[in-house]
Amino acid sequence: MEKVEELLDKYLNEKLVQLIISNPRTGAEAVKISLRPVLLKGKLIFQAGIQQEKKVFHKNMPLQEAAETILCWMKDYRQLEIFSEMGQVSVLVSKKGKVTIKERKASSCVKRGDLSHNRKKKYILDPAEKVDFLVDLGVQTREGNIVHAKYDKFRQINRFLEYIEDILQELPRDREVTILDFGCGKSYLTFAMYYYFRELKGYKVHIIGLDLKEDVISQCQKLAEKYGCQGLEFYVGDIASYQGVLQVDMVVTLHACDTATDYALDKAVRWGAKVILSVPCCQHELNGQIKNELLGPVLQYGLIKERMAALFTDALRAQILESKGYEVQILEFIDMEHTPKNILIRAVKKGRAKSSEDYHRIMEFLQVRPTFAVLQEENVQNGLFTEPLIQEKAEDREEGDRQNA
Repeated sequence: MEKVEELLDKYLNEKLVQLIISNPRTGAEAVKISLRPVLLKGKLIFQAGIQQEKKVFHKNMPLQEAAETILCWMKDYRQLEIFSEMGQVSVLVSKKGKVTIKERKASSCVKRGDLSHNRKKKYILDPAEKVDFLVDLGVQTREGNIVHAKYDKFRQINRFLEYIEDILQELPRDREVTILDFGCGKSYLTFAMYYYFRELKGYKVHIIGLDLKEDVISQCQKLAEKYGCQGLEFYVGDIASYQGVLQVDMVVTLHACDTATDYALDKAVRWGAKVILSVPCCQHELNGQIKNELLGPVLQYGLIKERMAALFTDALRAQILESKGYEVQILEFIDMEHTPKNILIRAVKKGRAKSSEDYHRIMEFLQVRPTFAVLQEENVQNGLFTEPLIQEKAEDREEGDRQNA
């Protein structure tokens, strides 16, 4: 690792933009580690972001400790990348410890950012830029300033767009992208999505907003027509019965109450939606079903039972989505109405489905039958899907036959 140590002596300074450690070996501490320089109380330190599964932990270190720690980390990783104003470096470490280094001049787009520890937040929607729909929705003034009382809503809109930006590469670029927003309400996020895809990213999109409130939908449609938003439509409709499209690329469902979320997720799965973003609300169903002798002593407290039932509801939804070939994350999302309902389910269709055995065991343990699970069982019975567990067992048998042949 002498060559790596020499690189750190050269590049571990205030001109560093980012250092990334990736491609972990078995037993590595994290999936990926990134490091950047930070000025804390006037002193240069290095802040590491350690990504473990779906969480990121931060660690601040002075120069010498950072260099020693990076060398220690590299024993468990195969790749190191350095982006600096001084140059760019790629380091590969083979199984036998052979180190291959490629060093080149810095790209013109590699620029050192603000080194302050509390850097100014960079929003996807620039707070200094007037956006017409934000004015009409009361988030910005006519002069383009953020209304002080609406700044939380502005941050929430940006946070939601960040969740989309993380998975943007999963959506097709060579054709029109169809997005369906169930329970769109006043459509703060629907208009934000349209602006983000069309104006900021240059995507061709067809976005449909659906809600049961006729007056709200009427107002949203008028705004869409006022601004000439081609491909943005609003309809009065019910989640369970909506049949307006045959294929959808992304389904968004925010605050669909209780089992309405399940019907929305079922529709998304049946459409084969590539991306699902769901913020569930009012998960009452399992609260009335959940029974378990072992958990009985804690379930006797109404508030505890209610919260546990809500968490189990969303965890089972995530498990069911994984059984349909989705990669699922449960993320924290600040709710638009400032309620405790702050879980966002983000699912991206990746391919091979996981076994459904796990969530069936949990359902049996809790003695529950959530609507989403029932709907998926009906889909299998109606021949819309193959039961993942049966499919995997069949594939395993075929593989065994090939090996025995």
